[in-house]
Amino acid sequence: MGGAAVNTNDRHGNDRLKDLTSWDADWRGLRVVVTGIGVSGFSAADTLIELGARVVVVDAATTAKAEAQADTLKIVGAVDVLLGPNAVLTIPEIDGEKPELVVTSPGWRPDQALLAAAKRAHIPVWGDVELAWRLRERKGRKTADWLTITGTNGKTTTVGMTESMLQAAGLKAIAVGNVGTPILDALRDPVDYDVFAVELSSFQLHWSHTLSPAASVCLNVAEDHVDWHGSYDAYLADKAKVFENTRIACIYNAEQIETERMVENADVIEGCRAVGFTTVTPAISMLGVVEGLLVDRAFIPERKDSAAELAALSDLGPVAPRHLVANALAAAALVRAYGVEPAAVREGLKHYLPGKHRIQPVSKHGDVLWINDSKATNPHAAAAALAAFENVVWIAGGLSKGVNYDDLVRDQAHRLKAVVLIGTDTAALEASLQRHAADVPVIGQPRSETEEAQTSGTDGSGKDVPPIFGDTVMAQAVAAAARIAVPGDTVLLAPAAASMDQFSSYAHRGDAFIQAVRDLVEGDPAEGKAQTTEE
Repeated sequence: MGGAAVNTNDRHGNDRLKDLTSWDADWRGLRVVVTGIGVSGFSAADTLIELGARVVVVDAATTAKAEAQADTLKIVGAVDVLLGPNAVLTIPEIDGEKPELVVTSPGWRPDQALLAAAKRAHIPVWGDVELAWRLRERKGRKTADWLTITGTNGKTTTVGMTESMLQAAGLKAIAVGNVGTPILDALRDPVDYDVFAVELSSFQLHWSHTLSPAASVCLNVAEDHVDWHGSYDAYLADKAKVFENTRIACIYNAEQIETERMVENADVIEGCRAVGFTTVTPAISMLGVVEGLLVDRAFIPERKDSAAELAALSDLGPVAPRHLVANALAAAALVRAYGVEPAAVREGLKHYLPGKHRIQPVSKHGDVLWINDSKATNPHAAAAALAAFENVVWIAGGLSKGVNYDDLVRDQAHRLKAVVLIGTDTAALEASLQRHAADVPVIGQPRSETEEAQTSGTDGSGKDVPPIFGDTVMAQAVAAAARIAVPGDTVLLAPAAASMDQFSSYAHRGDAFIQAVRDLVEGDPAEGKAQTTEE
């Protein structure tokens, strides 16, 4: 790891922007275009208006919700809000001049027309996380430290565990960022937080430039969002930004060399340590597992010949698949770097409540286990889910985002009893199944031409298209799986793909699965008392 001072200059060298490094800096009159009127975009625009900036918001959407958001922003002082497909093609002027800054919602691709035009015009582009970092210091308020978390999979689980451990230590902590609570909203909260557990997507990292967290982690990497980043190498480069300017410890996955190389190549603050985590016996300066215990050989003085016990595997709950253990160790490493005692690590894990749609037991019906892992939106996440079970009837498919399924299918084929497909384009997954699991039965999805033409997402104009057929699709898939599964099998929804072709979100997809399973259970009089898991 190299040593570096935090660079507070924007990459484009804008003289005014380099001084905007606190809430109390002079933001008045700054001309800003905010792209996107969703959760993060609305939060960014609202914050900038409060600071006195001159703000124009643009979005392709013309939905009722977008119109309502626009009306609210105009009331609080936005210069203008421009909606519709044409609004996002060119850079709008503000008070007759070009903007000094663009603040973008994280999902907007760098090659989007307006953002590409901003780059050509040398107008700096920040994300909402970059804006939040620059606003973190405020007179009369405590400045929260940041613990930053990224990875292809496991981010939300790890950030939740981190939050729980910090709170168990008596700290005022909150999980923010990609997890759901916009970080700008937390900054404006009247609570004086000690620390933020910040979940960062690759999109958010792409648009961040000056973050300097106390500790950081990249949990893992696998091919994902290649369509957004343009290449896997570009995706890795954005993930690696989580380690830049870290002050205390860069946490890496010792079982994945890519994350270790990220740390080796990162420019960090002098004195920052590299600390690994592993699901086996740890070496010095690592956290790992010994005889059913999570242990620390990094943040104790006697680490050369001993380890500190942090928790037991049983503290993670009745099912502790390997990826969940890895997430717990990563969270523990972050908080141990921040000075949290071992007892708080254990208490945090005991009190952590897992989110829905991630290895979520739904029902034990006729000795068939039904598991909802709708959050497995890529092959890496699906592999982790499949690895936790044997004799699996796998429900899979959706928006593939340009990834390859060969490794997933080849490595997990021995677990598969059958595959039930969902999704509007399953060609890539079907091809991998034919190459690497030719003996596994594959049940396609019955669908009419009308259904194929009317799937969820957008119609290209920014208008929402309702996910009319998602629930029907899932009910058909569950019924097909039920016809195949026998006692001792697991029916696993782990789609290895995004959901927006047939559902409004991965949560909608998971809820549709839960409902379909419950309908199945309740409709079988012989199993009327089947065990189910409440939402």
